[in-house]
Amino acid sequence: MFKRKVMDELIKWKQNYSGRYAVLLEGARRVGKSTIAENFAKQNYESYIIIDFSNISKDMLDVFNDLAHLDMLFLRLQVLTSVKLIEHKSVIIFDEIQLAPKVRQAIKHLVKDGRYDYIETGSLISIKKNVQNIVIPSEEMKINVYPMDYEEFCWVCNKKYSLLYEINTNNKSIGQTTNRELMKNFRIYMAVGGMPQAVEAYVNKKSFQEIDTIKKEIIELYKDDFRKIDPSGRISMFYNSIPSQLALKKNRFVIRFASKKRTTSKDEELLADLLDSKTVIPCYNVTDPSVSLTHTKDISNYKLYLSDIGLFTTMIFADKELVNENIYNKLLSDKLGANLGYLYENAVAQIIKSNHRELFFHTWKKEGSTHTYEIDFLLIDNNKIVPLEVKSSSTNNHKSINEFCKKYSAKVSRRILFSQNDISNKNMLELKPIYLAPIIINQL
Repeated sequence: MFKRKVMDELIKWKQNYSGRYAVLLEGARRVGKSTIAENFAKQNYESYIIIDFSNISKDMLDVFNDLAHLDMLFLRLQVLTSVKLIEHKSVIIFDEIQLAPKVRQAIKHLVKDGRYDYIETGSLISIKKNVQNIVIPSEEMKINVYPMDYEEFCWVCNKKYSLLYEINTNNKSIGQTTNRELMKNFRIYMAVGGMPQAVEAYVNKKSFQEIDTIKKEIIELYKDDFRKIDPSGRISMFYNSIPSQLALKKNRFVIRFASKKRTTSKDEELLADLLDSKTVIPCYNVTDPSVSLTHTKDISNYKLYLSDIGLFTTMIFADKELVNENIYNKLLSDKLGANLGYLYENAVAQIIKSNHRELFFHTWKKEGSTHTYEIDFLLIDNNKIVPLEVKSSSTNNHKSINEFCKKYSAKVSRRILFSQNDISNKNMLELKPIYLAPIIINQL
């Protein structure tokens, strides 16, 4: 199994909360939740039972028809799995718990019983149809599981990620040759992404064509999930349109652009289902950043990004039935020729989200013009605003961030522009290579 940061969060749960709460690993399909849960159980308990509700026998399902008599339930579980449960030293894993809402509701009583610990995994977990007839247990802690981030990717690929900390601390130019090599490493991550299956294929030296096939299968799996919720296919339309809406530099996600029809209240409900799936990341417009980001966000004005940069890269080339290896070679050498700023923008969105932060952006009209300024992302650092801009190549045009810092000078601390270029400064604007974004954002 790959080294994952979420294991540290699970250790904290076991040490401090497992006697009072079950833990729910929540995230999109194929981000590694089941593997993480089982490996954590192997490393931290004397025995464990894993029950996969997406692939469960009738005999096992019958065990959960009577949740009122726990002694019998535990006895039957041990007989059917041939696993001996040891009080206070065993854990029971409920995999794909959203498929067994009554079992999820029973977590309250299982935790209160106190004999064993409980780990749940779930995708599309909060969609209304799965929970509308049950009481959500308060004895449930949630831990979000994201696709592998860049640091985790470097661990797997034996890249010396610690050197990036030194580069960031020194805050000096490292030279074109070194910067090009580090940017190539980051572009490999953008090409592969953080879905464990794709990463495993890359580590095993599979071709990018084979890796792309894996990612397409994951995308189709997501669409199959969407169709189960929405047979009309509108959720899939919303999901499909995200790269094109970003490519067209739309300053908000437009449902009508995706559905080709007038927006209805049903569309809004389906969009909420898409957000619940954890396959996308919302970024909300802030109407007045001088007051607050969270308090002045406009929930009706948002952008959407994909939760994994590798899937995003595959969807950019979705019109090609078979992605030519040459396309990936050009991407890695930065010779595609197209303006791929939105690709790097999605990478930064994923970095912000993996640091457990909500995403915000800000737009405002230019004085005496119908055009607008826009800041890609806003973060808070010690009650001050940090505006972030993302560029794929040229860093000469940064009018928006300059104007923002004039307008909100009393609230702004650092101002950062991420690109492929080496470290430098333009007056108070910090120009940073995008491979430092995970470190910089984590430290804010």
